[in-house]
Amino acid sequence: MKKLFKTLITGFFINTSFAQQIDTIFVSSGDVNLHTVLMKANTQEQSPLAIIIAGSGPTDLNGNNPMMKNNSLRFLAEGLFEKGISTVRFDKRGVGKSKVADLKESELRFEDFVNDVNAIVHHYKNAGFDRIFILGHSEGSLIGMLSAAQTNTDDFVSLAGAGKAIDLILQEQLESKLPEQFAKEARTIMDSLKIDKTVEKMSFPLLSVFRPSVQLYMISWMTYDPAAELAKLKMPVLIVQGITDIQVSVENAELLHKANPQSELRIIEGMNHIFKEVGEEQSANLATYSNPDLPLHPELIPVIAEFVLSQN
Repeated sequence: MKKLFKTLITGFFINTSFAQQIDTIFVSSGDVNLHTVLMKANTQEQSPLAIIIAGSGPTDLNGNNPMMKNNSLRFLAEGLFEKGISTVRFDKRGVGKSKVADLKESELRFEDFVNDVNAIVHHYKNAGFDRIFILGHSEGSLIGMLSAAQTNTDDFVSLAGAGKAIDLILQEQLESKLPEQFAKEARTIMDSLKIDKTVEKMSFPLLSVFRPSVQLYMISWMTYDPAAELAKLKMPVLIVQGITDIQVSVENAELLHKANPQSELRIIEGMNHIFKEVGEEQSANLATYSNPDLPLHPELIPVIAEFVLSQN
């Protein structure tokens, strides 16, 4: 009982410390009010501000979705805060407190998420933050690249970002998981989408990925090559990739680095897609996705903080 009481009290004081520095702010992006959370570091000089962008799917500002809870983005924000770096994380449009009435999946386009990040960057620039950098995870890496170029942020950090267009990434993932007949059908569907032609009928195992309501979004996403977009960035760039990431391979990070040779590339041994420390055994890796208490890989925050603070 004493041990439990001590744990609860310790957690209480940690959370209270964070809470004293947290502001909840809604940022307007077109007809959407985006729910953002600012953790402002208490430093003598104004700290740099990281805009943290979540990955694909209905992922909220903490890195969670209805299927799994791992708190990856919450821990990321808290870790950077402890290093003297302010952060903003946000619920994507249609997710969490950024709910949109009558939002239809079929009406979403990749550029909507880029415009949302642009609106957040502009809001916090106008709020007096002089040094802003974008930190994009997975799909958020490409969104962040495009926004960084459009808003001229000071730095850019890619976490587990793809180095190839999404159709190539999907093809690799599906070929490794599906029987050949479905993998072949998936290739046919993607070839059709690449020429802006939607597909109405498909085998049941492919519906979750290529359902008709998401196809126009995928078409808009396929038009961007992450390596080509990263090559356009003129600001300092950090590329971080974990070796035990079962969703995005180290090859992708190397492709990004090759496209922008001035970037800094950091490969972290034993870090998976959601920044947790785990080996290569797949079941153990997947188990981390639903563990909300598992801390981040110990090397991640120091790597990002060293890069960001060295740019001051």
